[in-house]
Amino acid sequence: MRSLEGKVVVITGAGSGIGRALALQLAAQGSQLALCDVSADNLQKTVEIAGAHGVKVYSATVDVSDRKAVQTFADNVERVLGKAHVIINNAGVALAQTVDHMKRSDFEWVMNINFYGVVNGTEAFLPHLKAQKDGHIVNISSIFGIIGVPSQSAYNSSKFAVKGFTEAMRQELKSSHPHIHVTCVHPGGIKTNIVRNGRIEEDMNGKQVSLGKMAADFDKMAGTTAEEAARQIVRAIEKNTKRLLIGPDAKVLDLMQRLLPNHYDNVMGIGTKLLERLGKR
Repeated sequence: MRSLEGKVVVITGAGSGIGRALALQLAAQGSQLALCDVSADNLQKTVEIAGAHGVKVYSATVDVSDRKAVQTFADNVERVLGKAHVIINNAGVALAQTVDHMKRSDFEWVMNINFYGVVNGTEAFLPHLKAQKDGHIVNISSIFGIIGVPSQSAYNSSKFAVKGFTEAMRQELKSSHPHIHVTCVHPGGIKTNIVRNGRIEEDMNGKQVSLGKMAADFDKMAGTTAEEAARQIVRAIEKNTKRLLIGPDAKVLDLMQRLLPNHYDNVMGIGTKLLERLGKR
C-alpha cells in the first residue's frame, strides 16, 4: 500500500462536499495540496482548515470547463509545488430535466463541467504523472454512470462518458505508462450540496418540482457522508483500486443493472413509487 505523505495531490471542486473532505483527510496524512474550485469563498475555507495541518497548500479559483484556465492552474501547481503525483477530478454539478423539456444550454453546462472538466484536468496533469515514478488519476463518475434514470439524461450522459473515458485511458496507460494507476469512482447518494447547487426543474416522473423539495428528498435518501466517501477514495488510491462503488445504494443498483440489464428500469419504477408514498407520510 502506497503512502501519500509528501505527495502533491490535485483536487478539483475542493470548496465543499467530497472535494473538501478529501483535502482535509489528505492534509492530515501530510500530502501537499493543489486545490481549485469555482467558488472562491468556499475554496478559501477549505484552504484555511487544510493549512492548519501544516502542509503546503496552493489554491486557485478555476472553472474546470475552461481548458485554458485548467492548464494555467497546472502550470502554476508545478511552479509552486512541483509536478503532481495524483489528480482527483472531482468537480461536478447536477441537472434534472426531461429530454423533451431540456434546455440545450443546461445540457452543455453539465457536459462541460462533469465530462470536459475531467478531460481538461486529465490532459493538463497527465504530463506531470508521466514524469513521476508513481502517479494516479481519480475520476469521479456516479452510480448514474452505470444506470439510466428519468430526468437525468444529461447527468447520465456526462457520468457515463466519464466512465468510458476513464476505462479506455486505463487500458492505454497500462501498456504505455504502467506506473500511472487509474480509478473510476461511482458514488451513490452522498450528503453534499450538489442538488442545492444544481439546476433542478423536474422529478423522475417529469413533474415540476422545487429545488428545495428535491434537495430535502435527496438528503433523506443520501446514506453516505462526504467524509466516508473521501475515506474510501483515499483508500482506493493507496491500494490502486480500479473501480470504486461508494455506498450500499450504489452497490445494490450496480448489481441490479448487471443481473437485470433489460428490466432494471421496471424495478426502478417500483422503487420510485414506493419512495413517493413514503415521502407523503
